[in-house]
Parts: sequence; structure tokens; C-alpha cells
Amino acid sequence: MIYFDNSATTRPYKEVIDSFVKVSNEFYGNPSSLHGLGVQAEKLLTQARAQIANLLAVKPAEIYFTSGGTESNNLAIKGIAIQHKSKGRHLILSSVEHPSVHGAMEQLKKLDFDITYLPVDTSGRVNVEDVKASIRKDTILVSVMHVNNEVGTIQPIKEIGKVLKQYPSILFHVDAVQAIGKIPLNLVGNGVDLCSFSAHKFHGLKGTGALFIREGVRIDPLFSGGNQEWKVRSGTENVAGAVAMAKALRMSMMASDTGIERMYRVKSLLTTELISIDELIINTPLEDSAPHILNFSIKGIKAEVLIHALEQKGIFLSTTSACSSKKQLPSQTLLAMGVSDDLADSAFRISLSYDNTEKEARSVIDAIKEATVQLRKVMK
Repeated sequence: MIYFDNSATTRPYKEVIDSFVKVSNEFYGNPSSLHGLGVQAEKLLTQARAQIANLLAVKPAEIYFTSGGTESNNLAIKGIAIQHKSKGRHLILSSVEHPSVHGAMEQLKKLDFDITYLPVDTSGRVNVEDVKASIRKDTILVSVMHVNNEVGTIQPIKEIGKVLKQYPSILFHVDAVQAIGKIPLNLVGNGVDLCSFSAHKFHGLKGTGALFIREGVRIDPLFSGGNQEWKVRSGTENVAGAVAMAKALRMSMMASDTGIERMYRVKSLLTTELISIDELIINTPLEDSAPHILNFSIKGIKAEVLIHALEQKGIFLSTTSACSSKKQLPSQTLLAMGVSDDLADSAFRISLSYDNTEKEARSVIDAIKEATVQLRKVMK
């Protein structure tokens, strides 16, 4: 099997699963309980929080555990909007955000918030001047993802953060779900106020994530209940998940130097070879894109047909994002980039992990070439 769908989810490290099982079996107390088992669980939760904070170069009190990227995005956006609505009701985001960001904004629109969608260029990148031009007196939040989950475009987070430093009343949220472990992000230095993470994107477990909230930033909670996570995210904490996430992040960070270099080599090989296929267009920008994502379209080939043809050969890749793939609609990201409907409907995404090899890439290239020839014969 060749697994090239790591942006959808990664395979958990064995050590991560072992950590989860050990904590679940031996330290299963509720961290809010006063007895010894509860104290042990609380200690492990505190340690996991401190480890993640250290790896992200922030304070432990700025890390809030969630169920993943979708919840983190919703908590950040809705929490800021509700908490700061008396200051303004205008929010800005790019037109190529993850569905969890776009959906949260659309819900707020129904509550009389005003949303500005920033256009992107043909590389899928936001223009910093457009961000600046969109700012109004009632703007309270700007939300821009660090790495696009479909095409891998790296957004100018540092430059946007620099602009927003001139507007202290505007908060800056970054969805870094696809960036962590692949692209460095200086949260403090880049003026990021809130940042979303999801463990299963860096070999952790599904259902675990985190939201960085800069010290001093106040948000309204989504959940009411037991006031866990400093009253921001109620609900009994997933201690085993948090411990496993801390281990996954530490292991990913330790392997990142060699892992990122390997992904760039594999991606370069794929790009060079795939572009030679007749009527194949690379949608991922050749510059300023993440090392693990390569998006391409093959004119006249339906994405889902090729996906299933490759699956029969034990090769797994995807079309759009995992959250949108079953809707069978053209990629909204590609359409925003100016790609035609036909090509957007024929788009494929290869997404790598540190472990993918050039040998695997060559097998995938050969399989795509062979399948493309066969499918075109059938369509004639």
C-alpha cells in the first residue's frame, strides 16, 4: 500500500498509541476529581500542556485542549465574535479557508455580522494590501490559514501580522492545521492572537486538538458546563488524548528537519514527472508552497474515477479536502484561484508524510500514467 493522503489524516505513531493506551488504562481518573486518581490525571494534563507550549514557544496557560481543528476554528471565530461584538461586527477571512472557518463565518452572518471574503491570486495567495484595504473601524477579527489544505499555498502570515500590529483592536486568527511540523510559524513574533491545531495531522489521534489563545485575549465559550480549560472549553478533558498529542508533536518536531527535506525531494520528483503527462496541469504554486501537498488536474479525467482506479493498485490519494470530497462539487479553492470548472472537477491532491519515499513516488507516477491512458481509451 502507498498512502499519499496525509493531509486528510496521518497514521498515528506507535508510541502515540501506546501512550494513549497506557494513560487510559492506568490514569483514568477525572482531572477535576479531588482524590489521588484525579490528581494524577490532572498532573499528566498539565505536563502535556506544558510540553506542547514549549514546542510552540508559548506559555502553558495559552494552550487550550479541544477535539480538533474544526472545534478550534469555531471556538476562535465565534468566541471572538460574541465576546467583542460591542466593539464591532466586521470580520475578514480569505476566500480559500477550510469549511470549518467558512461555515462559522456564514453562521455569524445570520447573526448580523458583516463578513469580507478576500480574493486570492492564481497561486491561491492573499494580497496583504487587500487585507489592509478591507479593514474598517468596526473590524474585530482577521482569519487566514497558514497553509491551504488543498493546494498547499503558504499565506503571508508574517506580513499580515505586521499590518495588524497597527490595529491593536483587531485580533488575528490563524488556522495552522496543515502547517505544523511542515512550515515554521512564530506565533508571538508574527502577532498571532489565536491559532488552531489538530493532532491527527501530525501523527496524533483523531478527536484531539488545541487552540492557542494569546494571554490577555478574551473569548466567549461555545460550551456551557463544568468550566474546564479556564472556563473556555467545558467538558471532561481527554487526558489520554492530550498526552498522546504532546508525544506526537514532540516526535514530529524532532523528525522535522530530515522529514521536511525528504518531502521536498519527493514533491519535486512528482512535479517534474507528472507535468510531462499530456494535458496535466499543476495547480499547486511552484514557489511558496508547503512541502507535503501537490494538487494537479488532468483534463477530461474525472477525479473520482482515477481515485478508484489507483485504489485498485493499492495507492491512496484524494480529490479536494477530506471535509468536502464526498460532496462531489468542484473545489472552491481552485475556483477562487481562477481554475475552470472542468479542471477544478478533475483535481487530485497528493499529500505526503515524512515517511513517504521517492520509490513510492515513482510507483505512483507510473500508476497515474497507466491509468490515465486506460481511462482515455475507454472515454473515446
